[in-house]
Amino acid sequence: MSSSDNTFETLDQRVSYGIALNVGSNIARQGGVEIDLSAFIIGLQDGLNGAQPRISEDDLRAAFSEVQNKIEAEAAAGAAEGAQIGKMFLNENRARAGVVVTESGLQYEVLKAGTGAKPTADQTVEVHYHGTLVDGTVFDSSVKRGETISFPVGGVIPGWVEALQLMAVGAKWKLVIPAELGYGNRTQGPIPAGSVLIFEVELISIK
Repeated sequence: MSSSDNTFETLDQRVSYGIALNVGSNIARQGGVEIDLSAFIIGLQDGLNGAQPRISEDDLRAAFSEVQNKIEAEAAAGAAEGAQIGKMFLNENRARAGVVVTESGLQYEVLKAGTGAKPTADQTVEVHYHGTLVDGTVFDSSVKRGETISFPVGGVIPGWVEALQLMAVGAKWKLVIPAELGYGNRTQGPIPAGSVLIFEVELISIK
């Protein structure tokens, strides 16, 4: 439904829709629970009307606890599987010609050498990057968005912090970042727990 077709003409309607949209988006992004829409609407109406809850506080607490335990168990299982896949990928990649492995375990390959200065941890850089999982899934890409991004060198994941200080302006590297130098055993948006991260990074400038 396009904006010209909707029936949200009043301020209250637009705000109400916006609140519901944000709630739905947050639930979908966090995952881990299948929403029963009819029960959701009843709960929403009861909350708005100040009605007596239809489920006791103890039962609600128990339900939320059970769901949280389920989410954590699934995350742990996924992290273990991801770690095994990641380890195999790292072992195969490090054997490729041109791949350098640092003491921390970071792997990089120089796609294009740079001729400029190298940034320090307290500087801000402008980069272009394309990030994928080991199965090729793209999870983030300034290249796809068509615009570079700037950030402090010391404000990103450890694998990037290390790599950026080794790169010269103008360089383009392929980074293979072990989970412990990325997001570890926690899920980060579309990135599963325990994931090895692959980036093509071009260092455009030092701000």
